[in-house]
Amino acid sequence: MSSDKPPYLGFGLGLRPQHYQEILDASPAIDWFEIISENYMIEGGQPLHMLDRICERYPVVMHGVSLSIASTAPLDLDYLGALKTLADRVKPKWISDHLCWTGVHGVNLHDLLPIPYTEEALDHVVARVGQVQDFLDRRLTLENVSSYITFGQSEMTEWEFVSEVAKRADCWLLFDVNNVYVSAFNHGFSTDEFLHGVPRDRVVQFHVAGHSHEESHIIDTHDHPVCDEVWDFYRDTVGHFGPVSTMIERDDNIPPLAELVDELDHARAIARAVLGEKRLEAAE
Repeated sequence: MSSDKPPYLGFGLGLRPQHYQEILDASPAIDWFEIISENYMIEGGQPLHMLDRICERYPVVMHGVSLSIASTAPLDLDYLGALKTLADRVKPKWISDHLCWTGVHGVNLHDLLPIPYTEEALDHVVARVGQVQDFLDRRLTLENVSSYITFGQSEMTEWEFVSEVAKRADCWLLFDVNNVYVSAFNHGFSTDEFLHGVPRDRVVQFHVAGHSHEESHIIDTHDHPVCDEVWDFYRDTVGHFGPVSTMIERDDNIPPLAELVDELDHARAIARAVLGEKRLEAAE
């Protein structure tokens, strides 16, 4: 299992079926793609055929939603086997999932559920990350999730928990800019505290996305363009971490590809303004 940090990829998009043909026909200015792992953990068909063609042209990373790394249920070895088979096919630059649980007792709740930030939970997650990394023979990348409740028994902040998981399990981090913004608003903490609370050397990817603002709380819906406040926080994030592979995440109300490329260009422009052209070129 290599200890080398994954490469800087530039600016990417989530791969969505409605854009397959345009991507192949037009070769838009997109540096890389992120796939939802579960959508391709199948034995054949058009999705895998299109994925193979795109993998021939672009770097790809895998992003899962069902690993349930924090669940108390045993790890699903059938799931991990299918994940590894897909990784052998795709040869992703990294594999990510969420620092959360999604179900227990054989029931998948199809949601990214928060966990209490306790030493007991930390030990449990670290042990399971180690098992997954041994199974996959590669380091896992874990994403901070957005949340709407907190646990009274938590013994540390979210960023302290995330940091300890990364250090003790020796894994990478996906820093979701929008999720930090959403959770900070919902729970009343400072985005700056989270930003400066996680280790720079562990972050290999950024997610930037839209959300739904319900006045009293924000819901992480990924169905709107990125708002100005999240772009402002992305600017701070780039300034703190430096060049990190950045992706626009859109999962509903998916617009034409050109609109997403425009958002991606905006992310590029922010990074260029903050870091300078030479530093970005050097990272590439």
